[in-house]
Amino acid sequence: MDTLLFLIPLLPLVGFLFNLTVGVRVLSPRREESGGDAHGHSPSPVVGLVACGTVLASFLVAAGAVVAAHQAPDHTLAQTLWTWIPGGAAETAVHGVAGVTPFQVEWSYLLDPLSSVMVLVVTFVGFVIHVYSIGYMGHDPGYARYMAYLNLFMFAMLTLVLGANYMVLFVGWEGVGLCSYLLIGFWFEKQSASDAGKKAFIVNRIGDAGFLVGVFLVFVTFGTLDFRAVSEAVAHMPVEYAWGGTLTLIGLLLFVGATGKSAQLPLYVWLPDAMEGPTPVSALIHAATMVTAGVYMVARSSAIYAHAPKAMLVVALVGAATAIFAASIGLVQNDIKRVLAYSTVSQLGYMFLACGVGAFGAGIFHLGTHAFFKALLFLGSGSVIHAMSGEQDMRHMGGLRKKLPWTRLTMLVGCIAIAGIPLFSGFFSKDEILWSAFKVGGYGRWVWGLGVVAAAMTAFYMFRLYWMTFGGSFRGTEEQEHHLHESPKVMVIPLQVLAVGAALTGFLGVPAVLFGNNRIEHFLHPAFEDAHHALTEVFASPVPGHGVELGLMALSVAVAGLGIWVAYRFYGGAPVIPERLAAAWPGVHRTLLNKYWVDEIYNALIVRGLVLGGGNALFASDRYVVDGGDGEVRPALGVNGVAWSTRDVVARASNLWDRWVVDGAVNLTAFILDNLSYAFRAVQNGLVQHYALSMLIGIFLLIFAGRFVLGLY
Repeated sequence: MDTLLFLIPLLPLVGFLFNLTVGVRVLSPRREESGGDAHGHSPSPVVGLVACGTVLASFLVAAGAVVAAHQAPDHTLAQTLWTWIPGGAAETAVHGVAGVTPFQVEWSYLLDPLSSVMVLVVTFVGFVIHVYSIGYMGHDPGYARYMAYLNLFMFAMLTLVLGANYMVLFVGWEGVGLCSYLLIGFWFEKQSASDAGKKAFIVNRIGDAGFLVGVFLVFVTFGTLDFRAVSEAVAHMPVEYAWGGTLTLIGLLLFVGATGKSAQLPLYVWLPDAMEGPTPVSALIHAATMVTAGVYMVARSSAIYAHAPKAMLVVALVGAATAIFAASIGLVQNDIKRVLAYSTVSQLGYMFLACGVGAFGAGIFHLGTHAFFKALLFLGSGSVIHAMSGEQDMRHMGGLRKKLPWTRLTMLVGCIAIAGIPLFSGFFSKDEILWSAFKVGGYGRWVWGLGVVAAAMTAFYMFRLYWMTFGGSFRGTEEQEHHLHESPKVMVIPLQVLAVGAALTGFLGVPAVLFGNNRIEHFLHPAFEDAHHALTEVFASPVPGHGVELGLMALSVAVAGLGIWVAYRFYGGAPVIPERLAAAWPGVHRTLLNKYWVDEIYNALIVRGLVLGGGNALFASDRYVVDGGDGEVRPALGVNGVAWSTRDVVARASNLWDRWVVDGAVNLTAFILDNLSYAFRAVQNGLVQHYALSMLIGIFLLIFAGRFVLGLY
């Protein structure tokens, strides 16, 4: 089965190539067929069949490969296709000794327990969202192009999670960034959509720069970029407790990339704006798969982080701060998709919180459960928006429970799961993270406290969304109410499938304290084996007993229940209490509603300050220092100053020198020779007797001179 690993990413790539060529050029309805508008024409079913079929085939191959990998002696399958970068000699410092190592990178795939979880989540959830897209985007004129982009994303994401080294991972990393740009700005005729696409692309480039530097440092330190080779090398190194260690620096640089891709402070700002893309895009890229790439990369580098506790501390603190920061913003947002967007940022913070306390398995477990319930919630919001004729403001919804029964029921499952209610998936994964943070002691207790507060906020804002959407009476227009209807089966069935996943996937990680054996933790154990010894040394605090774990579990359920109850009290009927609170605390409400003005601050300091201001400063420097003036050649600095000094100083001095010294010397010589010529001309008259007389006189003068000289001596 290891020889078929390449098919998992290749199949979606085939779908992309087909739909981008045949689908767009041949199978898409032409605008001239409908008088310049293709909206009224149904696309060829072949487009959706190819897009969904290739992803389904990829999932089936992946499932078979996961089974084969689990049965392998080392629970791993690997396949090398070719030598991608033969490379030349590169300077390294392996084991602190300077040397030269060939920079050679193989195009290789690795399927171990960690990548098995990722590949199953990506292909299964991706397939469900592809099917949903047939109903949601089926009448869009760019349908074939949209499905091609989705397939390209699947290829890039599968390349990312299957890559056996950091460079192949980086190819997938950049590929999902490209697809994010294409899909967020899919409706590029809208200024807001094109701006959001560019914002996502640029912000991710900031993180990617740090990630790439970290990858270079990995090669310089270990002489290889292969995941297994790096983990084995790190496992034999001592734990770095100082801030200035090489492993700490590598961990921090890699985490810079993760903050960009997985939308953590301070690089989270692109994700809420990404809601400008189609709703299935939000479900696939910005909830279930792409934004979890940073979490996967940190987990894949678990050995490095386990040996660099200072880097883990940063990961935990940033994750906890992001979780509570984004959750606080979600408390008052009114756009249904933006509430879910900030919820995604918050839940990603939970995953990093887990990785920061060494609970890499718990972080990946929450990644898997989150993929189901957050994709469900986004697709459910798409069903609501579809029924509301494009309306996304929850203040204009309400009373949809009768018109959209399946959408309401499935979204209720998603809300219960993300709130952490027992027996639903989010309860098991979130509780595992909170318990992992508490039991390590130290800073783990602090991030646990932040996690509990974020859990209460999560339960509140999710059921606020639920009650504002489905509770009470309808608050929209009569025309919207007239068109209210449940979504077609091609959209409802994916919701039902994801609802089952959101309800049941948590049972893969039932903790031992609840008479389980935490299968997901045991399954993932081999992937984090090189990190376990270091984690035992770093977190040496005694583990609290089962009673404490059960008490903390009850506390997390209690705060979730409290959040749900408060949401019902506030929004189960007329929102009188929220309005009173907003009036009593206008500053707090305005701050949260405006998202702490982070975008405005970034715009002032970065866009207008650093970028535009820096550009203006560079322009002024170029104009007045380098050029030296406004284009006029006059006394100044720079090029124009040199031109003025050359023309008005050096040139004039040169002119005077040339005129009075060079030309003067020449003219003086000419004058002297000209006047002497008259005397010489009188001698040179052509008469032989004159020449003879001159010779005779000359002879007498020579004789006289000779006798005079001899007489002196």
